[in-house]
Amino acid sequence: MQEESKETVQPEELNQEEYADNKINENPSGQEDVRAEKIPADSEQGTDQDNELKAKIKELEGQLEEKENRYLRLLADFDNSRRRAKLDQEAAEKYRAQELITNLLPALDNFERAMQIEPDNEQTKALLDGVGMVYRSIIDALQTEGAKQIDAVGKEFDPNLHQAVMQAEEEGTEENIVLEEFQKGYLLKDRVIRPSMVKVSK
Repeated sequence: MQEESKETVQPEELNQEEYADNKINENPSGQEDVRAEKIPADSEQGTDQDNELKAKIKELEGQLEEKENRYLRLLADFDNSRRRAKLDQEAAEKYRAQELITNLLPALDNFERAMQIEPDNEQTKALLDGVGMVYRSIIDALQTEGAKQIDAVGKEFDPNLHQAVMQAEEEGTEENIVLEEFQKGYLLKDRVIRPSMVKVSK
């Protein structure tokens, strides 16, 4: 009877060992459930890091774009300043004689009035000849600097060159033609220093 009891217990022990071996083979480390729980946590953490990196990159790109725009604006302002300075320098060189010529105009007007006097003796005639020589010398000097008198009489009225102080009707003359010049106008290169003071037909 005792031998039969041993034979009955032995198969049960073998079955338990086989069961244990099978379980070990299915899960050698015994950590399957732990890993299964960790995977979603790691994935979620990686997503947060990616979002943070993307946000940081976007922020840096915005800062870079802002600095580039600021640099381009500063560069444009510098180029404009340099261009203005160059133009101012060229204008100063081109019109350097303007102040001197402007100051000489009243004297030239007086010379012109003097030369309109009719001499009644040789002494006055000689004096007026001298005045004319001085006047022509000044005009020649002004022309050397690029100044010249504005043509007026017989020309079509140009508001950029002429200042109309009178209007008159004249037979055989078209409208808007300069009939008479009361005061000469002057140009310095392409700049009007003083317009001609004129009478215009209507």
